[in-house]
Amino acid sequence: MDYFFVTYKIRFRGYREMTKTDETRPPFDLSGGHPALDFVNSLDKRFGEGGPLELLASYADLLRFMEQTKLLDAPQTRRLAKSTDAAAGARALRSARELREALAVVFYGTLNGRTPPPEETRILGRHFRAAAQHRELHWQQAANAHLEPRMGWEWGRFEGAAELPVWILSQTAADLMTSDAMGQVRACGADTCRWLFLDTSKNHTRRWCNMKVCGNRMKARRFHARHA
Repeated sequence: MDYFFVTYKIRFRGYREMTKTDETRPPFDLSGGHPALDFVNSLDKRFGEGGPLELLASYADLLRFMEQTKLLDAPQTRRLAKSTDAAAGARALRSARELREALAVVFYGTLNGRTPPPEETRILGRHFRAAAQHRELHWQQAANAHLEPRMGWEWGRFEGAAELPVWILSQTAADLMTSDAMGQVRACGADTCRWLFLDTSKNHTRRWCNMKVCGNRMKARRFHARHA
């Protein structure tokens, strides 16, 4: 299967969305080892026969993801949930999904030896620039006696913007994509999964997003095939 083109076409297919209330949603599986990769994995079953399953079905889901990945803390997500109206939340969610799918095209394409397409490169460039334009340089006092005061980037007056999660995710993805860690990005070896993860194993030979789930499932499948 050519995973690059499957990913590329997802934008034109209907998503299945989880319908549970926010209070009953299961936590996000953060097997990716990096927020940008976990973000791409939030479109689950991307390569499954039943079609993709959208885990970011609402702006509230996006805020849950940000909190669980520690990109925002609980007080920040509560403030955003309170201050963001339905229209602004919907726009931010659409923007987040656009960013996610452009990331998916680039990550999966790179794993297949392909150069990122111009369209997705432009989309990522637009998101990365937006993130950079909404950061402010501030003098940061030392948090404790072991640290020195320094200059640092903050979201400052933009912390209450509905798009803040998208900007943070864009910055996080840009940091990964412009680092040597890009060479450690892998896709799960299970054909029906293909979740992305950061391979930080000693010999860089990790094959599964989660050994207890995909690894054991694939081992069991091979065992049954040999003894059929």
